[in-house]
Amino acid sequence: MSTNDLPTDCRFTKDHEWARTEGGELVVGITRFAVDQLGDITLVSLDAKVGAHLDAGKAFGTIESVKTLSDLYAPVSGTITKINDALTDKPELVNEDCYKAAWMIAITPDAANAADELLDAAAYAAHCDASH
Repeated sequence: MSTNDLPTDCRFTKDHEWARTEGGELVVGITRFAVDQLGDITLVSLDAKVGAHLDAGKAFGTIESVKTLSDLYAPVSGTITKINDALTDKPELVNEDCYKAAWMIAITPDAANAADELLDAAAYAAHCDASH
């Protein structure tokens, strides 16, 4: 995978989530690599609620495709501030625009520099290449 395929304003997890800082929040979704592995998305179930606290690495929902069902994991610890309800009715947004329209949740991180702990584009690309 080339870093040219990845948005430069995002950080990444080894579980294939991305996080973009917007104001004091981290907006979270899944990467194109994950979407390509999953295939056509048929259901996004975001179990978390606005105001709930998530611990890094804990599941906040599931994503189902024609191939499999996968958990969605919080990239950092923090409080959920928004949930993208559009994905309930249009899960295919994940296939169409995984880095913009198909964001899943927004979190106010417990630590101000929480995103710095995540992988940059080069490290994430190397991780994806190693997992093939």
